Amino acid sequence: MARGAVYRSLVSPALFRFEAERAHGIALGGLSLVSWAMGVSPAVERAGRRLTVSGPTSGIDLMGLHFPTRVGVAGGLDKDGRALRAWPLLGFGFIEVGTVTAHAQPGNPTPRLFRLRRDEAVINRMGFNNRGSAALAARLEALGPLPVPLGVSIGKSKVTPVEDAVDDYLTSLRRLHRFADYVAINVSSPNTPGLRSLQDGGALRSLLDALVATSQSLSADDGRSVPLVVKVAPDLTDSALDELLDVCLDHGVSGVIAANTTLSRDVLSPQEPLASEAGGLSGRPLLTRALEVVRQVREHVGGRIAVIGAGGVRRPEDALRNGDAGADLVQVYTGLVYEGPGMVRRVARALEGAPVPAERS
Repeated sequence: MARGAVYRSLVSPALFRFEAERAHGIALGGLSLVSWAMGVSPAVERAGRRLTVSGPTSGIDLMGLHFPTRVGVAGGLDKDGRALRAWPLLGFGFIEVGTVTAHAQPGNPTPRLFRLRRDEAVINRMGFNNRGSAALAARLEALGPLPVPLGVSIGKSKVTPVEDAVDDYLTSLRRLHRFADYVAINVSSPNTPGLRSLQDGGALRSLLDALVATSQSLSADDGRSVPLVVKVAPDLTDSALDELLDVCLDHGVSGVIAANTTLSRDVLSPQEPLASEAGGLSGRPLLTRALEVVRQVREHVGGRIAVIGAGGVRRPEDALRNGDAGADLVQVYTGLVYEGPGMVRRVARALEGAPVPAERS
C-alpha cells in the first residue's frame, strides 16, 4: 500500500478523532521527540543527516541561499521551533518558524482551529500564539546549525498598538537576526487586529525603512547578510498589491510569500457547516486565488526578487501550477493535514528540474 494511502486509511482517521488543535499538538509532539532524539544521540543525528542528504532533489540557489528542495514548512506550523531537526527528514528544503512576536502571548480563545473536511480546508483564528521572540532566540541558540535554510517569521504583538508596531517588529528582529537565514515579515494575518493595515503603502514603507536599516546594521556587525521577505494577503485588490510590491522593490526586499490565509468564504461548498467560523481560510479552496496572486507578483517584479507560493499546495500538480505561475519555491501546511507527510517528497520530486522563475529573466 502506498504511503499516501496508508496515511489516508489509517493515520488520518486516528488523528481526525481528536479536535483539530489537539491533533496538531500530537503530530508536532511526535516530530519534537524525533528532533530531541537527534539532539542528544549522535547515532540518531547521523542517521537523520543521511536521510536528509539522500533526499529526492539536488536543490536550487536563491536569495544567496541553497535550498536542498523547493518545498518548505509554512509559517504557523511550528511557531516555537519545537521540531526543527525533524522537518528535513520529511523532505523539506527549508523551514519557516513562527510567526513569533516580541511579547509571549496565548493567542485567541479556543476553539480556534477547524477542519473543513468536505473542502479539504482549515479555518484558523490562532492569533499568533507563541512563547515570544526571546524564547525562540534561546531555543535557536541551543539548537545549532540546520541542514536547510531557516526562515523566521515575525509579527506584531496583540498588546502593541498599531502605531507602535515598528518597535515591536524591531525587537524581534534584533533578537533573532543572527539565527535566521531569512526573515519573513508577516503583515497579512487576519487574526491580529489592525495587522493587515500594515500592508498599506505608507505604513509598510515606514516599517520597511526601519527593518531594512536595522537588518543592514546587524549584518555589518555579524558579517551575515539576511534577506527580508514580505508575506502578503490574498485579499488585496490588484492596485493595493501592486503598490505593496513597489514598496518592497524600493526597499530591496528579497522575496514575497504569496499568500497568507483568506477571509473569503465564496470558495467553499454551500453545504459547509463551518463556513461561518471567523478566521483565515487555507487549503484546497485557496489554491486558485493564491495562484492568481503568485502570477501577479511575478509579472510585477519580473526576476528581481524571489516568489514563494503558499496556499492550497497538496499534490505535485499544485506545486507545478505554482511554478508555472511564477513561484520559485512553495510552502505547505494544510496539505499535510489531508495528504500526510509523504506528500512532501512527492511535491519535491515534481519540482526537480522545473524552471526557476527568478532565474529566467
